Amino acid sequence: MNALDNPGEKVVVLEVSSLSVSYGKVDALHGLALKVHRGEIVTVIGPNGAGKTTLLCALIGLLPARGEIVYLGERQGSGRSVEMLVRQGMTLVPEKRELFAEMSVWDNLLLGAFDRYRAGHRDQLETIDEVFDIFPRLMERREQMAGTLSGGERQMLAMGRALMAKPRLLLLDEPSLGLAPLVIKEIFRTITQLKKLGVAILLVEQNARAALQVADYGYVLETGELSLEGPSRQLLTDPRVIESYLGLGGRH
Repeated sequence: MNALDNPGEKVVVLEVSSLSVSYGKVDALHGLALKVHRGEIVTVIGPNGAGKTTLLCALIGLLPARGEIVYLGERQGSGRSVEMLVRQGMTLVPEKRELFAEMSVWDNLLLGAFDRYRAGHRDQLETIDEVFDIFPRLMERREQMAGTLSGGERQMLAMGRALMAKPRLLLLDEPSLGLAPLVIKEIFRTITQLKKLGVAILLVEQNARAALQVADYGYVLETGELSLEGPSRQLLTDPRVIESYLGLGGRH
């Protein structure tokens, strides 16, 4: 949807090193290092309370963090703001989706393009057509109030609204949360489709199996620290991941 220049080249979109986040005297994240390339899906899996959402909030500028965050080749200082990062193409789809329930699907989507419109871009109608190509159901529901959508449709709308900003890096926080298995499959098929469009994706997810099946590379986050990392296919067959996250420990 917004591939960077020279689409065949492997470009580092996000590189994080020695990242730490504290709540008071308690370290929520400690010494994290990860990397995301253009057109790549990287997933961070782990249990509740491991710090996955904290990581995304720190990257998008919602939480203060120590360490180094390099986005699109530029080191992000302590003064970075959410608005600035969104303008530079980093977009977060939060766990709670945070839609405007009493506004239509169409209007929710247009709000996703507001910052680009304010910056002088007038391509929102073209972009909304691209979103409808990815999520045909949103086209069918375009006049419907967001608050009346099903859980899966709300997730589609949250992702579609993020795509209206033409992101270079899409941060997804638990997109499968609360959804039925068939809907989860549809959402993850869409995530794979976005990768083909050149969008870099950092996916935080408790559904380890689904996340690792679509991702190129994975990290396991436990109590604020990375305990494992590697190509996703490798993690899918790692006995430690199988036992702790894939629910197959008793059959291996």
